[in-house]
Amino acid sequence: MRREAIEELKSIVGDEWVVSAREAIEGYLYDETPMPIRPEACDDVVVVKPGSAEEISKILRLANKYLVPVFPRGGGTGLAGACIPTISGIILSLERMNKIIVDVDNLMAEAEAGATLKDLIEAADRAGLSFPLHPGDEGAQIGGLIACNAGGARAIKTGIMRNCVKGIEVVLPTGEIVRLGGKVLKNNVGYDLMHLIIGSEGTLGVITKAWIRLQPKDVASATIIIPFEEREQALGMVPRIFREGIVPLAIEYVERNLVEMVAKSLGLKWPCTSAEYQLIVILSETSEDALLGTLERLLNLCEKSGALEPVVAETRKEQDEILKIRSEIYSTLKPNMVDILDATVPPARLIDLIETVNELERKHGVYMPVYGHAGDGNLHVHLMKWNGWTKERYDELRSIIYARALELGGTITGEHGIGYVRRKYVEMVLDRKSIELMRAIKRIFDPNNILNPDKVLP
Repeated sequence: MRREAIEELKSIVGDEWVVSAREAIEGYLYDETPMPIRPEACDDVVVVKPGSAEEISKILRLANKYLVPVFPRGGGTGLAGACIPTISGIILSLERMNKIIVDVDNLMAEAEAGATLKDLIEAADRAGLSFPLHPGDEGAQIGGLIACNAGGARAIKTGIMRNCVKGIEVVLPTGEIVRLGGKVLKNNVGYDLMHLIIGSEGTLGVITKAWIRLQPKDVASATIIIPFEEREQALGMVPRIFREGIVPLAIEYVERNLVEMVAKSLGLKWPCTSAEYQLIVILSETSEDALLGTLERLLNLCEKSGALEPVVAETRKEQDEILKIRSEIYSTLKPNMVDILDATVPPARLIDLIETVNELERKHGVYMPVYGHAGDGNLHVHLMKWNGWTKERYDELRSIIYARALELGGTITGEHGIGYVRRKYVEMVLDRKSIELMRAIKRIFDPNNILNPDKVLP
Protein backbone atom coordinates (compact mmCIF):
# COMPACT_ATOMS: atom_id res chain seq x y z
CA MET A 1 0.00 0.00 0.00
CA ARG A 2 1.44 3.34 -1.05
CA ARG A 3 1.68 5.93 1.71
CA GLU A 4 -0.17 8.56 -0.31
CA ALA A 5 -3.07 6.15 -0.84
CA ILE A 6 -3.35 5.56 2.91
CA GLU A 7 -3.28 9.29 3.58
CA GLU A 8 -6.06 9.85 1.04
CA LEU A 9 -8.13 7.11 2.70
CA LYS A 10 -7.75 8.93 6.02
CA SER A 11 -8.90 12.15 4.42
CA ILE A 12 -12.06 10.37 3.21
CA VAL A 13 -13.16 8.55 6.38
CA GLY A 14 -11.04 10.07 9.16
CA ASP A 15 -7.82 8.81 10.74
CA GLU A 16 -9.58 6.62 13.33
CA TRP A 17 -11.38 4.62 10.63
CA VAL A 18 -8.26 3.53 8.75
CA VAL A 19 -6.61 0.68 10.64
CA SER A 20 -3.26 -0.87 9.75
CA ALA A 21 -1.76 -2.10 13.05
CA ARG A 22 -1.17 -5.85 12.81
CA GLU A 23 -2.99 -6.73 16.02
CA ALA A 24 -5.97 -4.56 15.03
CA ILE A 25 -6.49 -6.13 11.58
CA GLU A 26 -6.14 -9.72 12.78
CA GLY A 27 -9.88 -10.23 13.21
CA TYR A 28 -10.59 -9.01 9.66
CA LEU A 29 -8.36 -11.43 7.77
CA TYR A 30 -10.42 -14.63 7.85
CA ASP A 31 -13.99 -15.90 7.85
CA GLU A 32 -15.46 -19.22 9.05
CA THR A 33 -14.02 -21.29 6.18
CA PRO A 34 -12.40 -24.44 7.65
CA MET A 35 -8.69 -23.85 8.18
CA PRO A 36 -7.38 -26.75 6.03
CA ILE A 37 -8.96 -25.32 2.85
CA ARG A 38 -9.05 -21.58 3.43
CA PRO A 39 -6.55 -19.45 1.49
CA GLU A 40 -3.71 -17.69 3.25
CA ALA A 41 -4.66 -14.10 3.99
CA CYS A 42 -2.29 -11.30 3.04
CA ASP A 43 -1.61 -9.09 6.05
CA ASP A 44 -0.26 -6.23 3.95
CA VAL A 45 -3.69 -4.60 4.09
CA VAL A 46 -5.49 -1.68 5.67
CA VAL A 47 -8.97 -1.96 7.13
CA VAL A 48 -11.16 0.98 6.17
CA LYS A 49 -14.50 1.61 7.90
CA PRO A 50 -16.65 4.04 5.90
CA GLY A 51 -19.78 5.63 7.31
CA SER A 52 -21.74 6.25 4.12
CA ALA A 53 -22.22 5.22 0.49
CA GLU A 54 -20.59 8.51 -0.52
CA GLU A 55 -17.42 7.60 1.37
CA ILE A 56 -17.41 4.15 -0.23
CA SER A 57 -17.73 5.82 -3.63
CA LYS A 58 -14.63 7.91 -2.95
CA ILE A 59 -12.73 4.86 -1.66
CA LEU A 60 -13.47 2.88 -4.82
CA ARG A 61 -12.48 5.80 -7.05
CA LEU A 62 -9.20 5.98 -5.12
CA ALA A 63 -8.73 2.21 -5.52
CA ASN A 64 -9.13 2.57 -9.29
CA LYS A 65 -6.68 5.46 -9.31
CA TYR A 66 -3.98 3.42 -7.54
CA LEU A 67 -5.14 0.01 -8.88
CA VAL A 68 -5.53 -1.28 -5.32
CA PRO A 69 -7.75 -4.35 -4.72
CA VAL A 70 -10.74 -3.89 -2.40
CA PHE A 71 -12.23 -6.73 -0.36
CA PRO A 72 -15.74 -5.99 0.97
CA ARG A 73 -16.37 -7.57 4.36
CA GLY A 74 -19.50 -8.20 6.38
CA GLY A 75 -19.69 -10.27 9.56
CA GLY A 76 -17.07 -12.80 8.45
CA THR A 77 -19.43 -15.79 8.75
CA GLY A 78 -18.94 -17.14 5.21
CA LEU A 79 -17.72 -20.66 4.48
CA ALA A 80 -16.06 -20.27 1.07
CA GLY A 81 -13.37 -17.66 1.71
CA ALA A 82 -15.23 -14.97 -0.24
CA CYS A 83 -14.04 -12.06 1.92
CA ILE A 84 -10.47 -13.20 2.64
CA PRO A 85 -7.88 -10.69 1.33
CA THR A 86 -5.48 -12.91 -0.60
CA ILE A 87 -3.39 -10.03 -1.97
CA SER A 88 -2.36 -6.63 -0.67
CA GLY A 89 -5.20 -4.12 -0.63
CA ILE A 90 -8.09 -2.57 1.27
CA ILE A 91 -10.48 -4.50 3.51
CA LEU A 92 -13.72 -2.54 3.33
CA SER A 93 -15.69 -3.13 6.53
CA LEU A 94 -19.33 -2.00 6.54
CA GLU A 95 -19.73 -2.32 10.33
CA ARG A 96 -20.40 1.38 10.97
CA MET A 97 -23.33 1.45 8.56
CA ASN A 98 -25.88 -0.37 10.73
CA LYS A 99 -29.13 1.61 10.80
CA ILE A 100 -32.51 -0.06 10.31
CA ILE A 101 -35.85 1.71 9.73
CA VAL A 102 -39.05 -0.35 9.66
CA ASP A 103 -41.99 0.79 7.52
CA VAL A 104 -44.86 -1.02 9.24
CA ASP A 105 -47.53 -0.05 6.71
CA ASN A 106 -45.55 -1.44 3.78
CA LEU A 107 -44.06 -4.37 5.74
CA MET A 108 -40.56 -3.28 4.76
CA ALA A 109 -37.25 -2.77 6.51
CA GLU A 110 -34.70 -0.32 5.17
CA ALA A 111 -31.45 -1.81 6.45
CA GLU A 112 -27.90 -0.60 6.00
CA ALA A 113 -25.38 -3.24 5.00
CA GLY A 114 -23.57 -3.38 8.34
CA ALA A 115 -26.69 -4.18 10.39
CA THR A 116 -26.67 -7.79 11.56
CA LEU A 117 -29.24 -10.51 11.10
CA LYS A 118 -29.91 -10.24 14.84
CA ASP A 119 -30.51 -6.49 14.44
CA LEU A 120 -33.03 -7.10 11.65
CA ILE A 121 -34.91 -9.82 13.55
CA GLU A 122 -35.16 -7.61 16.66
CA ALA A 123 -36.17 -4.49 14.71
CA ALA A 124 -38.95 -6.41 12.96
CA ASP A 125 -40.11 -7.87 16.27
CA ARG A 126 -40.29 -4.44 17.94
CA ALA A 127 -42.50 -3.28 15.07
CA GLY A 128 -44.86 -6.23 15.54
CA LEU A 129 -43.58 -7.98 12.41
CA SER A 130 -41.05 -10.72 11.69
CA PHE A 131 -38.15 -11.60 9.46
CA PRO A 132 -38.58 -15.38 9.47
CA LEU A 133 -35.65 -16.33 7.25
CA HIS A 134 -32.68 -17.49 9.35
CA PRO A 135 -29.68 -18.06 7.09
CA GLY A 136 -27.16 -18.89 9.80
CA ASP A 137 -25.10 -16.98 12.35
CA GLU A 138 -27.01 -13.96 13.70
CA GLY A 139 -23.77 -11.98 13.61
CA ALA A 140 -23.85 -12.11 9.80
CA GLN A 141 -24.37 -8.68 8.28
CA ILE A 142 -27.18 -7.80 5.87
CA GLY A 143 -24.84 -6.78 3.06
CA GLY A 144 -22.99 -10.08 3.27
CA LEU A 145 -26.19 -12.11 3.45
CA ILE A 146 -27.39 -10.45 0.25
CA ALA A 147 -24.03 -10.57 -1.53
CA CYS A 148 -23.85 -14.31 -0.83
CA ASN A 149 -27.59 -14.94 -1.35
CA ALA A 150 -27.74 -16.78 1.97
CA GLY A 151 -30.31 -19.53 2.52
CA GLY A 152 -30.41 -21.63 5.69
CA ALA A 153 -32.97 -23.97 7.20
CA ARG A 154 -36.07 -21.78 6.86
CA ALA A 155 -35.91 -21.34 3.10
CA ILE A 156 -38.93 -23.58 2.42
CA LYS A 157 -41.63 -21.19 3.54
CA THR A 158 -39.97 -17.81 3.10
CA GLY A 159 -37.40 -18.40 0.37
CA ILE A 160 -33.77 -17.32 0.44
CA MET A 161 -32.38 -13.78 0.67
CA ARG A 162 -33.04 -13.20 -3.02
CA ASN A 163 -36.77 -13.67 -2.36
CA CYS A 164 -36.83 -11.21 0.54
CA VAL A 165 -34.87 -8.31 -0.99
CA LYS A 166 -36.94 -5.83 -3.00
CA GLY A 167 -34.34 -3.13 -3.52
CA ILE A 168 -30.68 -2.33 -2.97
CA GLU A 169 -28.39 0.65 -2.96
CA VAL A 170 -25.02 -0.37 -4.37
CA VAL A 171 -21.73 1.37 -5.09
CA LEU A 172 -20.26 0.09 -8.34
CA PRO A 173 -16.53 -0.71 -8.55
CA THR A 174 -15.99 2.50 -10.55
CA GLY A 175 -17.57 4.58 -7.78
CA GLU A 176 -21.08 5.32 -9.06
CA ILE A 177 -23.92 4.94 -6.53
CA VAL A 178 -27.05 3.33 -7.96
CA ARG A 179 -30.40 2.32 -6.50
CA LEU A 180 -32.06 -0.78 -7.90
CA GLY A 181 -35.65 -1.58 -6.94
CA GLY A 182 -37.09 -0.28 -3.68
CA LYS A 183 -40.23 -0.83 -1.62
CA VAL A 184 -42.35 -1.92 -4.57
CA LEU A 185 -43.43 -5.55 -4.86
CA LYS A 186 -43.57 -5.45 -8.67
CA ASN A 187 -40.89 -3.90 -10.86
CA ASN A 188 -40.57 -4.82 -14.52
CA VAL A 189 -38.21 -2.15 -15.88
CA GLY A 190 -35.35 -3.44 -18.02
CA TYR A 191 -32.78 -6.08 -17.12
CA ASP A 192 -32.88 -7.10 -13.47
CA LEU A 193 -29.52 -5.77 -12.36
CA MET A 194 -30.45 -6.11 -8.69
CA HIS A 195 -30.68 -9.87 -8.93
CA LEU A 196 -27.41 -9.95 -10.83
CA ILE A 197 -25.68 -8.28 -7.89
CA ILE A 198 -27.47 -10.43 -5.29
CA GLY A 199 -25.28 -13.53 -4.96
CA SER A 200 -22.28 -11.99 -6.78
CA GLU A 201 -20.17 -12.33 -3.59
CA GLY A 202 -18.77 -8.79 -3.61
CA THR A 203 -17.36 -8.95 -7.15
CA LEU A 204 -19.78 -6.57 -8.93
CA GLY A 205 -20.51 -3.91 -6.34
CA VAL A 206 -20.61 -2.98 -2.66
CA ILE A 207 -24.15 -3.27 -1.28
CA THR A 208 -24.72 -0.40 1.14
CA LYS A 209 -28.45 -0.56 1.85
CA ALA A 210 -31.40 -2.87 1.19
CA TRP A 211 -35.17 -2.81 1.29
CA ILE A 212 -36.27 -6.13 2.76
CA ARG A 213 -39.78 -7.51 2.91
CA LEU A 214 -41.04 -8.46 6.37
CA GLN A 215 -43.93 -10.71 7.34
CA PRO A 216 -46.76 -10.64 9.90
CA LYS A 217 -45.83 -12.54 13.02
CA ASP A 218 -46.72 -16.20 13.27
CA VAL A 219 -47.96 -16.55 16.83
CA ALA A 220 -47.95 -20.33 17.19
CA SER A 221 -45.12 -22.76 16.48
CA ALA A 222 -44.09 -26.33 17.17
CA THR A 223 -41.00 -28.41 16.43
CA ILE A 224 -41.51 -32.10 15.68
CA ILE A 225 -38.79 -34.75 15.51
CA ILE A 226 -39.96 -37.69 13.39
CA PRO A 227 -37.84 -40.86 13.73
CA PHE A 228 -37.53 -43.62 11.12
CA GLU A 229 -35.77 -46.96 11.09
CA GLU A 230 -34.80 -46.54 7.43
CA ARG A 231 -33.24 -43.55 5.72
CA GLU A 232 -35.47 -44.14 2.68
CA GLN A 233 -38.55 -43.73 4.87
CA ALA A 234 -37.28 -40.49 6.37
CA LEU A 235 -36.39 -38.79 3.10
CA GLY A 236 -39.40 -40.28 1.33
CA MET A 237 -41.57 -38.47 3.85
CA VAL A 238 -40.49 -35.04 2.56
CA PRO A 239 -42.41 -34.97 -0.75
CA ARG A 240 -45.41 -36.49 1.02
CA ILE A 241 -45.47 -33.54 3.43
CA PHE A 242 -45.63 -31.12 0.51
CA ARG A 243 -48.25 -33.15 -1.35
CA GLU A 244 -50.38 -33.05 1.77
CA GLY A 245 -50.43 -29.25 1.43
CA ILE A 246 -48.30 -28.71 4.54
CA VAL A 247 -45.69 -25.94 4.15
CA PRO A 248 -43.38 -26.04 7.19
CA LEU A 249 -40.93 -23.35 8.12
CA ALA A 250 -38.17 -25.96 7.90
CA ILE A 251 -37.57 -29.67 7.29
CA GLU A 252 -34.14 -30.86 8.41
CA TYR A 253 -32.60 -34.32 8.05
CA VAL A 254 -30.29 -35.47 10.85
CA GLU A 255 -28.80 -38.74 12.05
CA ARG A 256 -29.13 -39.56 15.73
CA ASN A 257 -25.48 -40.44 16.49
CA LEU A 258 -24.42 -37.00 15.23
CA VAL A 259 -26.99 -34.88 17.08
CA GLU A 260 -26.48 -36.85 20.28
CA MET A 261 -22.74 -36.14 20.08
CA VAL A 262 -23.42 -32.42 19.60
CA ALA A 263 -26.00 -32.36 22.41
CA LYS A 264 -23.51 -33.97 24.78
CA SER A 265 -20.86 -31.36 23.93
CA LEU A 266 -23.40 -28.62 24.79
CA GLY A 267 -24.53 -30.24 28.04
CA LEU A 268 -27.98 -30.93 26.56
CA LYS A 269 -29.97 -34.05 25.75
CA TRP A 270 -31.39 -34.94 22.35
CA PRO A 271 -35.07 -35.70 23.00
CA CYS A 272 -35.60 -38.47 20.42
CA THR A 273 -33.72 -41.75 20.88
CA SER A 274 -35.94 -44.26 19.10
CA ALA A 275 -34.29 -44.45 15.66
CA GLU A 276 -31.18 -43.40 13.75
CA TYR A 277 -32.75 -41.41 10.88
CA GLN A 278 -34.79 -38.36 11.81
CA LEU A 279 -36.57 -35.36 10.36
CA ILE A 280 -36.92 -32.10 12.25
CA VAL A 281 -40.07 -30.31 11.08
CA ILE A 282 -40.77 -26.76 12.25
CA LEU A 283 -44.36 -25.55 11.93
CA SER A 284 -45.29 -21.89 12.27
CA GLU A 285 -48.84 -20.57 11.93
CA THR A 286 -50.84 -17.41 12.58
CA SER A 287 -53.06 -18.99 15.26
CA GLU A 288 -53.13 -21.88 17.73
CA ASP A 289 -56.08 -23.42 15.88
CA ALA A 290 -54.20 -23.33 12.58
CA LEU A 291 -51.14 -24.89 14.23
CA LEU A 292 -53.17 -27.70 15.81
CA GLY A 293 -54.86 -28.43 12.50
CA THR A 294 -51.54 -28.63 10.63
CA LEU A 295 -49.95 -30.65 13.42
CA GLU A 296 -52.80 -33.17 13.33
CA ARG A 297 -52.43 -33.63 9.57
CA LEU A 298 -48.66 -34.08 9.96
CA LEU A 299 -49.02 -36.69 12.72
CA ASN A 300 -51.59 -38.61 10.67
CA LEU A 301 -49.15 -38.59 7.78
CA CYS A 302 -46.43 -39.95 10.08
CA GLU A 303 -48.57 -42.99 10.83
CA LYS A 304 -49.05 -43.68 7.12
CA SER A 305 -45.36 -43.23 6.34
CA GLY A 306 -43.89 -45.79 8.73
CA ALA A 307 -42.55 -43.33 11.28
CA LEU A 308 -41.99 -44.31 14.90
CA GLU A 309 -43.46 -42.15 17.68
CA PRO A 310 -42.75 -38.46 16.93
CA VAL A 311 -41.51 -36.10 19.62
CA VAL A 312 -43.43 -32.82 19.69
CA ALA A 313 -41.78 -29.78 21.30
CA GLU A 314 -44.28 -27.01 21.95
CA THR A 315 -42.65 -24.92 24.65
CA ARG A 316 -40.19 -22.26 23.55
CA LYS A 317 -37.43 -23.78 25.72
CA GLU A 318 -37.80 -27.24 24.15
CA GLN A 319 -37.84 -25.83 20.64
CA ASP A 320 -34.84 -23.58 21.28
CA GLU A 321 -32.77 -26.49 22.62
CA ILE A 322 -33.50 -28.61 19.53
CA LEU A 323 -32.58 -25.74 17.23
CA LYS A 324 -29.43 -24.95 19.22
CA ILE A 325 -28.23 -28.54 18.89
CA ARG A 326 -28.96 -28.52 15.15
CA SER A 327 -27.26 -25.17 14.62
CA GLU A 328 -24.11 -26.18 16.54
CA ILE A 329 -23.31 -29.25 14.42
CA TYR A 330 -20.85 -27.31 12.28
CA SER A 331 -19.10 -25.67 15.25
CA THR A 332 -18.76 -29.03 17.01
CA LEU A 333 -17.25 -30.76 13.98
CA LYS A 334 -15.09 -27.85 12.79
CA PRO A 335 -11.90 -28.58 14.83
CA ASN A 336 -11.61 -32.02 13.18
CA MET A 337 -12.93 -31.02 9.77
CA VAL A 338 -11.26 -30.44 6.42
CA ASP A 339 -14.30 -29.18 4.50
CA ILE A 340 -18.08 -28.78 4.63
CA LEU A 341 -19.87 -29.33 1.33
CA ASP A 342 -23.31 -28.04 0.42
CA ALA A 343 -24.17 -29.84 -2.81
CA THR A 344 -27.85 -29.54 -3.67
CA VAL A 345 -30.15 -31.85 -5.64
CA PRO A 346 -33.89 -32.00 -6.30
CA PRO A 347 -35.32 -32.95 -2.88
CA ALA A 348 -36.61 -36.33 -4.06
CA ARG A 349 -33.03 -37.26 -5.12
CA LEU A 350 -31.43 -36.47 -1.77
CA ILE A 351 -31.46 -40.13 -0.81
CA ASP A 352 -29.41 -41.01 -3.91
CA LEU A 353 -26.76 -38.44 -3.00
CA ILE A 354 -26.55 -39.70 0.59
CA GLU A 355 -26.19 -43.27 -0.68
CA THR A 356 -23.18 -42.14 -2.74
CA VAL A 357 -21.67 -40.67 0.42
CA ASN A 358 -22.29 -43.94 2.28
CA GLU A 359 -20.63 -45.92 -0.53
CA LEU A 360 -17.56 -43.70 -0.27
CA GLU A 361 -17.51 -44.23 3.50
CA ARG A 362 -17.56 -48.00 3.04
CA LYS A 363 -14.94 -47.95 0.29
CA HIS A 364 -12.45 -45.80 2.20
CA GLY A 365 -13.29 -46.84 5.78
CA VAL A 366 -14.05 -43.28 6.91
CA TYR A 367 -16.93 -41.44 8.56
CA MET A 368 -18.48 -38.48 6.75
CA PRO A 369 -21.16 -36.88 8.94
CA VAL A 370 -24.17 -35.77 6.91
CA TYR A 371 -27.21 -33.64 7.62
CA GLY A 372 -29.09 -31.13 5.60
CA HIS A 373 -32.03 -29.05 4.57
CA ALA A 374 -34.19 -31.94 3.39
CA GLY A 375 -37.00 -29.65 2.27
CA ASP A 376 -34.86 -28.10 -0.46
CA GLY A 377 -32.38 -30.90 -1.18
CA ASN A 378 -29.37 -29.11 0.30
CA LEU A 379 -27.01 -31.67 1.86
CA HIS A 380 -24.06 -30.87 4.14
CA VAL A 381 -21.35 -33.51 3.87
CA HIS A 382 -18.37 -33.12 6.18
CA LEU A 383 -14.93 -34.27 5.10
CA MET A 384 -13.10 -34.94 8.34
CA LYS A 385 -9.38 -35.25 9.08
CA TRP A 386 -8.36 -38.83 8.32
CA ASN A 387 -4.88 -40.24 9.00
CA GLY A 388 -2.68 -40.38 5.93
CA TRP A 389 -5.05 -38.49 3.66
CA THR A 390 -3.55 -35.97 1.26
CA LYS A 391 -5.11 -32.90 -0.34
CA GLU A 392 -5.38 -34.88 -3.58
CA ARG A 393 -7.46 -37.62 -1.93
CA TYR A 394 -9.85 -35.05 -0.46
CA ASP A 395 -10.09 -33.40 -3.88
CA GLU A 396 -10.94 -36.76 -5.45
CA LEU A 397 -13.70 -37.41 -2.91
CA ARG A 398 -15.12 -33.91 -3.31
CA SER A 399 -15.15 -34.27 -7.10
CA ILE A 400 -17.03 -37.57 -6.90
CA ILE A 401 -19.72 -36.05 -4.67
CA TYR A 402 -20.04 -33.00 -6.92
CA ALA A 403 -20.24 -35.14 -10.05
CA ARG A 404 -22.98 -37.26 -8.49
CA ALA A 405 -24.94 -34.15 -7.50
CA LEU A 406 -24.77 -32.88 -11.09
CA GLU A 407 -25.78 -36.29 -12.42
CA LEU A 408 -28.86 -36.14 -10.20
CA GLY A 409 -29.86 -32.76 -11.64
CA GLY A 410 -28.30 -30.68 -8.85
CA THR A 411 -25.39 -28.32 -8.32
CA ILE A 412 -22.19 -28.07 -6.29
CA THR A 413 -23.33 -25.35 -3.89
CA GLY A 414 -26.80 -24.41 -2.75
CA GLU A 415 -25.99 -21.69 -0.23
CA HIS A 416 -22.30 -21.30 0.68
CA GLY A 417 -21.31 -19.98 -2.74
CA ILE A 418 -18.09 -20.23 -4.75
CA GLY A 419 -15.92 -17.63 -3.03
CA TYR A 420 -12.25 -18.56 -3.27
CA VAL A 421 -12.27 -22.25 -2.40
CA ARG A 422 -14.76 -23.59 -5.01
CA ARG A 423 -13.50 -21.73 -8.08
CA LYS A 424 -11.80 -24.72 -9.65
CA TYR A 425 -15.10 -26.63 -9.66
CA VAL A 426 -17.12 -23.97 -11.50
CA GLU A 427 -16.24 -25.51 -14.87
CA MET A 428 -17.92 -28.74 -13.76
CA VAL A 429 -21.21 -26.84 -13.61
CA LEU A 430 -21.12 -24.06 -16.17
CA ASP A 431 -20.41 -24.34 -19.88
CA ARG A 432 -17.76 -22.28 -21.60
CA LYS A 433 -20.21 -19.70 -22.95
CA SER A 434 -21.75 -19.08 -19.53
CA ILE A 435 -18.32 -18.43 -18.03
CA GLU A 436 -17.45 -16.10 -20.94
CA LEU A 437 -20.62 -14.11 -20.26
CA MET A 438 -19.80 -13.85 -16.56
CA ARG A 439 -16.28 -12.64 -17.33
CA ALA A 440 -17.68 -10.04 -19.73
CA ILE A 441 -20.15 -8.82 -17.08
CA LYS A 442 -17.32 -8.55 -14.56
CA ARG A 443 -15.26 -6.44 -17.01
CA ILE A 444 -18.19 -4.08 -17.64
CA PHE A 445 -18.84 -3.53 -13.93
CA ASP A 446 -15.18 -3.57 -12.86
CA PRO A 447 -12.84 -2.70 -15.76
CA ASN A 448 -9.75 -2.55 -13.55
CA ASN A 449 -10.64 -5.74 -11.64
CA ILE A 450 -10.21 -4.10 -8.24
CA LEU A 451 -13.26 -5.52 -6.42
CA ASN A 452 -12.73 -8.94 -4.82
CA PRO A 453 -10.54 -9.78 -7.83
CA ASP A 454 -9.82 -13.47 -7.24
CA LYS A 455 -13.24 -14.75 -6.21
CA VAL A 456 -16.10 -16.65 -7.91
CA LEU A 457 -14.77 -16.92 -11.48
CA PRO A 458 -12.42 -19.80 -12.26
